[in-house]
Amino acid sequence: MGSKTQKIREGKGSGSKESAGLLLESAVPAVVENIIGRTGARGEVTQVKCRVLQGRDKGKVMRRNVKGPVRKRDVLMLRETQIEARRIKPKISKGAFS
Repeated sequence: MGSKTQKIREGKGSGSKESAGLLLESAVPAVVENIIGRTGARGEVTQVKCRVLQGRDKGKVMRRNVKGPVRKRDVLMLRETQIEARRIKPKISKGAFS
């Protein structure tokens, strides 16, 4: 048969702008001020309130979801500070408030 040559396209694949943009932007530190509660289907996520220490939103207190062990005064490195997590809905057991 014959050998087929593969064309290499410029700017396509794993080295695209999207992945390079994440590498160029630095993470912003935030300190955990309060632990609100557990969330997720199996309780594997902890919702915390944290204060942003640097960057454009310095001093902003926001609610974030954290996977893994976390406690007060831990420092989180946030990739972005625009999106805030939704509040955890309180669990009301049947007949307790009706």
